[in-house]
Amino acid sequence: MSVLTSLVFAMLLMQRTPTVVTPPTQPLTAETPGPAKYQIGPQDQIKVTVLDETDLSSTYRVDADGFITMNYIGKVQAAGLTITEVQEKIRAGLSQGFLRNPQVRVEIDTYKSQSILISGEVRSPGKVTMTGAMTVLEALAAAGSPLPTAATELTIAHVKKPNDTGDAQLTRVNWKDLQLGRGTDVALQDGDIVNVPKAQTFYITGQVRNPGLQVLDPGMTVQQAIALAGGLTERGSDRRINATRIVNGKSAEISLKMEDKVMANDVITVNQRLF
Repeated sequence: MSVLTSLVFAMLLMQRTPTVVTPPTQPLTAETPGPAKYQIGPQDQIKVTVLDETDLSSTYRVDADGFITMNYIGKVQAAGLTITEVQEKIRAGLSQGFLRNPQVRVEIDTYKSQSILISGEVRSPGKVTMTGAMTVLEALAAAGSPLPTAATELTIAHVKKPNDTGDAQLTRVNWKDLQLGRGTDVALQDGDIVNVPKAQTFYITGQVRNPGLQVLDPGMTVQQAIALAGGLTERGSDRRINATRIVNGKSAEISLKMEDKVMANDVITVNQRLF
């Protein structure tokens, strides 16, 4: 067989013989349904998967003392730790004479340890279980969304816990701004109390297209109030506007300009043009 023939034969063999590539073994990693900083608590249920170890792979409920109990390693602290921290504790425990290079994954199966309270002008007020980290908009959605009578500004009371330092905090948030993408949504904490108060209102009548009771947004001007009521009619005047307003506990008639601010409980009358 010539040298050239031998080379051709060898090349044909290489094409017919597939190259077998063994994929590298990938370690299991934590799959966190919420942000990694979520701290596990009592009554949370976590799912532990240990590669090739069916007797260790199971779902565990965190007991009242904050522990889960596993074969081989016994009690493992979970409460107050993140998923990544619990995963490392289990991996370290199994590495001590039980398994060589154990691959562990931990997930939250059921959230039960943390909750917030939502009150006020929402469709379903009450206790809401936190599923990982929860923001203001997510909490409002869980409570069925605000009612039409809701004020645009809500309050968040962060209840002081025994290990907290400093005073209790009260935060004000304009939830409508958040819905419109203005500002950053606020993350809530376990035990927070969210209150959506009833909106302040005013009444507008006269030469506007949609007279009636309207919700007062903070800082609203007369011009914005008229726009909210559908605008002026063909006979409406932007210079002959007055309001009945409570001043020092007494009812008073005042003249308004378009740039003036509307006050809660104002009764605004838009009068007809003189010509």
